[in-house]
Amino acid sequence: MSAEKNNIFESEGMKMLLEELTGELQTNNKTLDDLVKNINQLSGKVTQVEEKLAKPQPVQVTVNTDRVQKVVNDGIATMKVLAAAKPRALVRKVQILLFPERDAKVFYKVVFGRWFLMLMIMFSLSCLYRFGIHWNDNRKEVKQYQLKNNKIKKAWNYLYLKEGKAIKRLMDSAYIKSGQIN
Repeated sequence: MSAEKNNIFESEGMKMLLEELTGELQTNNKTLDDLVKNINQLSGKVTQVEEKLAKPQPVQVTVNTDRVQKVVNDGIATMKVLAAAKPRALVRKVQILLFPERDAKVFYKVVFGRWFLMLMIMFSLSCLYRFGIHWNDNRKEVKQYQLKNNKIKKAWNYLYLKEGKAIKRLMDSAYIKSGQIN
């Protein structure tokens, strides 16, 4: 009995398992059929698109040229008016201006910014040059005066050391008198 019961349970379990597997297979088959239908529909659409792309389609472009025509017509009209008018005599104008007619700000920026600076630099260099020459001349005069005084001092000292007491007294009195005169 127990072997028969086991066989019955096994056969019923197998039936249930087979029923479940068949149910799953049926749902899988159904989803596969749906997928095949969708793929067939999409491939049909792709072929339709390919057919449309294969056929050349005319392109229609519309351009609104009213504004351009108006501008050209106005330009032609002004040209006709200018051509119909009497030709004017060309007047050549030669001027030397100390001050500009236009853009005075820019002019004054250039004048007072650059020229004024250059004039100041040139003036400074000129004054520096004059000072240098004057200083150099003064130095030469001082050197000549010192050379002259050195000769006199050397002669004075030479005489003072070589001569006797009487001449030394005469020289001392002359030295004292020269200091009082100055």
